[in-house]
Amino acid sequence: MRRPLRRGPLALLALVVALPLLPLLLTPGGAGLLPGAGAAPAEGLRILAVSTRPDLVTDGDVRVEIVLPDGVRPREVRVTAGNRDVTDAFAVRRGGAFEGLVSGLRPGATTITATAPGRSGTLAVVNHDTSGPVFSGPQSTYYRCQPTARDRGCSEPARYRLLYASSNPLRPGLLPYDEKNPPSDVATTTTDEGVRVPFIVRKETGYALRDRYTIFVLWRPGRAWDPFAPPSQFNRKLLITHGGGCGASYTPADPPTGDFSGTIPVAIPGLQESYVAALSKGFGVMATALANTGHHCNPVVNAESLVLAKERFVEQYGRLRYTIGTGCSGGSIAQYTVANAYPGVYQGLVTTCSYPDTFTAGAQFADYHLLRGYFERPQRWGTGVVWTQEQMAAVEGHLSIVNGIVADEGLFKAALDPEHPCPGTTAPKRGDTRTRYDSRINPGGVRCSVLDLLINPLAPRPRSAWGPEEKQVGRGFGGIPFGNAGLQYGLKQLRSGLITPAQFVDLNAAIGGLDVDERRTRARTVGDVASVRNAYRTGLINEAGGLSEVAIIDHGGPDPGAAHDTAHTFWTQERLRRAQGHTDNRVMWFGLVPLIGDPRWAVEALFEMDRWLSRIEVDRRDVPLARKVVQDRPANLTDRCSNIPGILEVERDGRTRCVQPERLRLRLSTPREQAGGPTTNDVLACRLKPLRRADYDQLIPFTDDQWRTLQRIFPDGVCDFSRRGIGQSQARTWLGYSDADGDVVYGGRELPGVARGQASGWAGGVWADLVRR
Repeated sequence: MRRPLRRGPLALLALVVALPLLPLLLTPGGAGLLPGAGAAPAEGLRILAVSTRPDLVTDGDVRVEIVLPDGVRPREVRVTAGNRDVTDAFAVRRGGAFEGLVSGLRPGATTITATAPGRSGTLAVVNHDTSGPVFSGPQSTYYRCQPTARDRGCSEPARYRLLYASSNPLRPGLLPYDEKNPPSDVATTTTDEGVRVPFIVRKETGYALRDRYTIFVLWRPGRAWDPFAPPSQFNRKLLITHGGGCGASYTPADPPTGDFSGTIPVAIPGLQESYVAALSKGFGVMATALANTGHHCNPVVNAESLVLAKERFVEQYGRLRYTIGTGCSGGSIAQYTVANAYPGVYQGLVTTCSYPDTFTAGAQFADYHLLRGYFERPQRWGTGVVWTQEQMAAVEGHLSIVNGIVADEGLFKAALDPEHPCPGTTAPKRGDTRTRYDSRINPGGVRCSVLDLLINPLAPRPRSAWGPEEKQVGRGFGGIPFGNAGLQYGLKQLRSGLITPAQFVDLNAAIGGLDVDERRTRARTVGDVASVRNAYRTGLINEAGGLSEVAIIDHGGPDPGAAHDTAHTFWTQERLRRAQGHTDNRVMWFGLVPLIGDPRWAVEALFEMDRWLSRIEVDRRDVPLARKVVQDRPANLTDRCSNIPGILEVERDGRTRCVQPERLRLRLSTPREQAGGPTTNDVLACRLKPLRRADYDQLIPFTDDQWRTLQRIFPDGVCDFSRRGIGQSQARTWLGYSDADGDVVYGGRELPGVARGQASGWAGGVWADLVRR
């Protein structure tokens, strides 16, 4: 038993004398005595987790750099991980860094310690199981792994295969390469650093977070790859590809690589995909199934999967200079939301047929769903009320009602219907929680709604809001992060005289709301306040406050009826302007090809982004990164519009911008904007003001009966769009969704701060500090 510290008079005197001397006795790292009184303290050893943040290590290993101060020789350094000596893993690598791969880490925290004569330093790393979770919080207990899985975490060793590009133009894409019987038509390629090699690619496929990732690199068969000294054909740049849509799934899937995956169902003949073009120039290419919103529509898990895959890439293939994302529709959502809430994952974004996030578009599509339930059922119209197609389209904010139908049928219903057969689930059986949810026979089953996929960031519905199914199973489902209480559908059309007071009152009286199972309710949807607030806090709503340090090229085209009109692109533009006072870190290209503008732009935008980032990379000025992003944009990289003569205007600085009328871009509107909402369309649930007759133009002749109906519809008031919406705020960055015991933290908590330079393998020097946020 340890004896208690004695605190007699002599002991107290000794303590009083010793305290002033402590700074002279100890080194900064606590390694021992200084060489002599009055000597300057020796600089300690700085330890960096290169391949990821030190608190987010996975798979038992982490690439580590030890920054040696002047006077310390590498052979003098000893390194331990916990009680193990791991010095032999370290060496001076190409470029002069003293690095090693520390492996064999046990789950949980380990202290890595480096010592040299008179110097020391420590770094605490936290290792997680590759199957997760790492920071996204507790996973669904139900999941169907692939047949070859070795455990319940879907683990199995990575697999590798070789592919090649053919010199025959009639054989496009990447084809299987047989190393024992090499094909005779292998093309050659020259990287952007002038290295000429056969166009042979190695594809790695593995599992992390219970789902698949894929990595491609140019490969020289028969030659080793040293991640500390990568071969010359690798330019140390990374392209990440994404897919479109928004859905839930409970089983692994293939990562998407096509430029318009999930949105345009077939490849465009004769055009090279940007990931193949990137490989030809020496890029690495990476994709994860969980960063595909059509497969898993959760930005937190999208980010988590990319963090794990980047760790894998840096440890197996080498440090990165910078990373570019690309993707259409949901692929733009993944890029924008991850870049905004998890800075450092990307340095450049190439977004196509874009949305800023899921839930502001989701609120738009929820309104379409409700409006369809009224407009397409004339039996619900009041006596004497008749609607024309033109009036319906105007209330919806579009040229026709087709857009609302496509958005509802193709996106909204599948995303929020908990009973639809999402991947990995089986038909519901009474009382069997391992089968799919059914409100009648299996309320405890697996729910295929995105709201339940997002329960960690959104939070469950409060007990006061529970429906009969929630009461039956004794828990709240994923919260509803939007509402239409107080929303006056068709307000602009009423004020303009396009619809009558009778139509306005009848529509708003009949439209109702939705419950958590996507069923229509007579009452308006209020939204679960905690979930509404969390949607902003966690970055599910992208208010663009974290995008000033990424470069963005957005390209798209007109779309009058497939739920991808350019209004969504402008939502991002206007949110950027509001958040940072300008949009100079974003270039917009508009062309005539529906949705994408021009099919050639996917490759062109990739290499233009590469040119932009290469300029930022070498900018060593002592100015904020956000300023470098703007000032280092090439002068000839500007907004553009193709095949529409006479629409470019030369500005004073010699740059150009598109100034054609919005009708040429088909920048259309939304039901909320037509109800008086902002053009940014980022109010999920509005604040209310009293319903007052004086607020309506005197030319709007409501009858007393109509006014009483409006008072019944809006007992708590109508939307006050002069104020920010309920919970509306910028996202907090680098949130985690579990506590130290692994229990869920709904709405997230800030991950511990990390020292400068951690995860420095993700990008070069000017970007090395981003993951601290």
